[in-house]
Amino acid sequence: MKFVDEATVRVQAGNGGHGALSFRREKYVERGGPDGGDGGYGGDVYLLADESINTLVDFRVARRFRAESGTGGAGRNMTGKSGEDLDVRVPRGTVIHDVDTGELIGDLTEDGQRLKVVDGGRGGQGNTRFKSSTNRAPRKITQGTQGEARHLALELKLLADVGLVGMPNAGKSTLIRSMSAAKPKVADYPFTTLHPNLGVVSVGPLHSFVMADVPGLIEGAAEGAGLGIQFLKHLQRTRLLLHLVDIAPLNSDELPVDAFRAIAGELKKFSADLDNKPRWLVINKIDLMPDDDRKTVVEDLIAELSWQGPVFLVSAELGAGTEMLGQAIMRQLDEWQESED
Repeated sequence: MKFVDEATVRVQAGNGGHGALSFRREKYVERGGPDGGDGGYGGDVYLLADESINTLVDFRVARRFRAESGTGGAGRNMTGKSGEDLDVRVPRGTVIHDVDTGELIGDLTEDGQRLKVVDGGRGGQGNTRFKSSTNRAPRKITQGTQGEARHLALELKLLADVGLVGMPNAGKSTLIRSMSAAKPKVADYPFTTLHPNLGVVSVGPLHSFVMADVPGLIEGAAEGAGLGIQFLKHLQRTRLLLHLVDIAPLNSDELPVDAFRAIAGELKKFSADLDNKPRWLVINKIDLMPDDDRKTVVEDLIAELSWQGPVFLVSAELGAGTEMLGQAIMRQLDEWQESED
């Protein structure tokens, strides 16, 4: 299934039914008076977050949604039937904007969260409503109002605790495969990841977190180069970033320190909030370098970057160091959660 994270739709609430113009007509009852009922209300349109949906691809086909209109009133003071509300199911993590005004309408982050996006029209009043001591036979009614209509932009931002960033072929997809049940495509050429992947990492009973892998970045991504910049929005909701660096790149001219700085620069260009997010350095592919050389390269890298944060050495391919990394992440997430409670 193709991953789609942006779509536009038009939603139309139901119209209100018209009020009825009617007079009571019964045998032997003279001048029975007005008995026109009110019209029914039009249905509202809601967006409903559904965690079983993980893409907006359905909205590439279905782009218009309309709730049911109310029916008109009738004699004997009968009110018209109100239109049914319409629930439009969207993935959890969908942000909704009004296309015409740019207004942020809502952000659906919880499964089952329901957001009204347009109101149905009001039902019109029947002529019974206008009866008075001086007007015993009113012929006045009001018509139902039209339901609201809106042009909406839907933007999906994946919900994950941890996000992976790094150059193409840094090993992000391999790491998420190693630590979770996710099975993203892995190969020895750039941009094997063409869309975001989510994986649930379990570190013990009732202890797990969600990790997101997005397409690799390259220098100049903020100006449109490569693939990853269009998916960086999916990292904005994460609490922690893992910055993967390939300790033994295939191209000897690509130094790990240069790769790190290039990605850090793109994060800063994209969003100050993303750049300031807590970030850990994860040095990958340690199995490709002898122990003595590896120690020297790692120490030099940390010194050149003046890195003060946590550092983890892993081999995503062999799974070395990944269990320790997962446990450290879980402890950090638990600490943040406890401090918020």
